[in-house]
Amino acid sequence: MSACWPGPALYVHRCGGALAPENTLAGLRIAGRLGCAAVEFDVMLSADGVPVVIHDETLERTAGRPGRVSCMSAAELLAVDVGRAFHPAFQGELLPSFEAVLATCAELGLVANVEIKPAGGFEVDTGRVVGELLARRAPDVEVLLSSFSADALEAAAQRVPDLPRALLVEAYSLAAQARALELGCHGLNLGRQGLRPEHVRQARAAGLHVLVYTVNDALDARQLKAWGVTGVFSDRPDLIR
Repeated sequence: MSACWPGPALYVHRCGGALAPENTLAGLRIAGRLGCAAVEFDVMLSADGVPVVIHDETLERTAGRPGRVSCMSAAELLAVDVGRAFHPAFQGELLPSFEAVLATCAELGLVANVEIKPAGGFEVDTGRVVGELLARRAPDVEVLLSSFSADALEAAAQRVPDLPRALLVEAYSLAAQARALELGCHGLNLGRQGLRPEHVRQARAAGLHVLVYTVNDALDARQLKAWGVTGVFSDRPDLIR
């Protein structure tokens, strides 16, 4: 994917959406079997500075056990079962490293929306580490970088300036649009709630692509496409085609 974008119109949310434990290699393989072209996942740093793929700062929701990501080593985190809490059929599915997820995306031919998801206070470090790893692996997989953190995006962009970037915000505003342009972003990733067609028109007129999260209804996805949205994130890639 070049910096001019656009990528695929559908990104499977957190690797496998609602069809697999989130942010896992199992989710990637399900997305691949469904014929999906792109996935989205979250990257955070372990205590020893290794990028791992997880959304929350703690393990409670996805692993059903205590533990704070930024206080645990990569060795500890990569041994955590994140499948059993989702469904017994996925017992033994382990929390993956960023490098393993990138390698699997390359193997399956999946475009990767890498959301830099820093724990509080680690914005610059997380962006830097993500950028450094992508500088080594970017030729193997097409990548779109995104983050709610401007500092993380800027730190990553210093290492991989040619990769397309999107600023994540919960809701459209002219201020968010201006901030995305100031950061040199190519897109705005916007929450679905409260989004109106004029928001999409304004962002597109400013030269930004628009991706919308999280869209699980096929009729809604078609409506958003008619508004001019570039693409959507979905937990139901089996329904949104």
